[in-house]
Amino acid sequence: QVQLVESGGGLVQAGGSLRLSCVVSGRTFSSYAMGWFRQAPGKERKFVAADSLSGGSGYYADSVKGRFTISRDNAKNTVYLQMNSLKPEDTAVYYCAGSRTVPGTQRDYEYQYWGQGTQVTVSS
Repeated sequence: QVQLVESGGGLVQAGGSLRLSCVVSGRTFSSYAMGWFRQAPGKERKFVAADSLSGGSGYYADSVKGRFTISRDNAKNTVYLQMNSLKPEDTAVYYCAGSRTVPGTQRDYEYQYWGQGTQVTVSS
């Protein structure tokens, strides 16, 4: 059973930073492609970032490019989302997700495993 547990959300002022963490249980974390999605109230869940198993720079939604960075530590079974220069429109519940099949995908249906989400609120 694979479980994903996010942490690191909270309330921050616009322009501030947060780092989200997602710890993944299981022995094969290094073989999972990981991604982050977010869902604002009353809106659909949207892609934020995905890592590249090959160690590249990752893939990002245009709205966060240059501000957010996805990274992973295979020794800790953890994926991170560093969020800088936060804006009120970044307010959402953030979910990490794991895919066994498609590295770097932006399509949520290609992720088999999901965390419970962590709230990020950015005040103006």
